[in-house]
This record gives sequence, C-alpha cells and structure tokens, in this order.
Amino acid sequence: MTALVLDCDGVLADTERYGHLPAFNATFEAHGVPVRWSEEDYGEKLRIGGGKERMASLFDDAELVRTAGLPTAPDERTALLATWHRDKTARFTQLVADGAIPARPGVRRVVHEALDAGWTVAVASTSAEASVRAVLEHAVGTEAAARVPVFAGDVVPAKKPDPAIYLLTVERLGLDPADTLVVEDSRNGLLAATRAGLRCVVTVNGYTQDEAFDEAVLVVSELGDPGRPPVRVLANRGAARPGAHLTLDDLRACLDAPAAADPSPDPAGGPA
Repeated sequence: MTALVLDCDGVLADTERYGHLPAFNATFEAHGVPVRWSEEDYGEKLRIGGGKERMASLFDDAELVRTAGLPTAPDERTALLATWHRDKTARFTQLVADGAIPARPGVRRVVHEALDAGWTVAVASTSAEASVRAVLEHAVGTEAAARVPVFAGDVVPAKKPDPAIYLLTVERLGLDPADTLVVEDSRNGLLAATRAGLRCVVTVNGYTQDEAFDEAVLVVSELGDPGRPPVRVLANRGAARPGAHLTLDDLRACLDAPAAADPSPDPAGGPA
C-alpha cells in the first residue's frame, strides 16, 4: 500500500510567516513579555524544533529574565511555558479559522487524488495537535481531513530532526517504509524522514529555500496546480519527470530512488 505522509507547517500551508509568528508575538504582548520577533528573528528561531522550545529560548537571555521578571525555578518555567503555549495555540487556531493562513498550492489536489487512488495519507508534525488539525481541515476540507490520521504534538519525546514522529507514524499505521513517501519543507524535517528510513520530497518556502537538501529525492518550489506557473525543480535525484505540477505518478516515481544514507548530525535545521 502506497503511503504519503505530509508535514504540516510549511507543507500544508504557509503557517510560519502568516500564523505562528504573529501568534507568538501576540502572546508575548498579552503576557507582558517585551519581545517582538521580526521575520528575520523568527527565521533564526525556526532552527529550534517545537513551539514550546522556541519560547523556552527566551529564558536563555539573562537580561530579559531579569527585566521582565521571568521565573528562574524550573517548575515555574515549565508551568509558564504551558500557559504561553496554550494561549499561542488558541491564537494560531483562530488565525486559521479566519482564513488568514493560505494553504500551499497543490496540497488539496494531491491529497484528494491520493485518497481517491487508495493511498494511505497521514500528517506527521511535532507542532501542537490542535493547530495541525485546524490547518489540515482548512487546507484539504473537512471530509478529506477526516480520512487523514494525524500524529502531532507531544506524542513523541523528541522534535524533528529526531525521527521519532515518523517512526511512530510508520508503526501505528503499519506502513512499509519502501512504499512510504514524505513531503517536508525544511532540513530538520528532511533529516527526520531520512533517519526513519523514508524517502522524502521537499517543497521549499521563503524560510527554507537556502537550506541543504542533499538527501531529498526531489526538491521543488511547490506541488503546483493547473493554471499556476510551472513548478521549479531545484533538485531531482529520482525517476520523476515533473511537468507544470506534480502528479501522483511523479510522487510514486520518487519511491524508486535509492534510500538516502543516514545523514550525519546536523545542528542547523529549519522549521519542523
């Protein structure tokens, strides 16, 4: 059984720039934290996997901790992070509901075509589950979203680039790694997929377009749709021969490529 497993942020929708960043900043403002991440700042924060982990990086700034009166005790920090993250997730989910976060081109088409063809389709993300489900439903529609299992949030102990979320997805769904293709948008996500023994297609975005994707079978600007400008193929190490947009045949052809060698540890990742 062929399986297609998609990341959420940056794959299903352009969530980082239009959703997570404004939600983080609104949360900081609401809680009186004198921090406002610019788009450039947030690009750096995306090297840290996980929303709570990005927020926790504020505690590394001793001057900010002192001037903002942030707690220093570990249990107090954990409780505060949980409060911040619940607030941030609610704000993000509202942005999705308001239609403020555009779905990426081709996602709805590809997911519907894959489901109609009998493929298993799933989403694997280490973002908060409520956020992921909201994005998925907005991107592909309620009916299709109900047919797509979601593995997200704290169901695994480690964030991407750790392969845990993909290993869990493969195990829970009984997938054959040789017939499972991942779609990611960042180096952290690519590393998570390949370390789980899975082949990966990368659809880059503005935050990740300059990252290294040497282990990917195919790297493209987007999945594409009829009537849109043709997709740009940035790297192709497999048998796919994309036209103006990626088809199921293109994605299936990516499974014929040799599996990537286990990459060495790479501290410089991207959004996950």
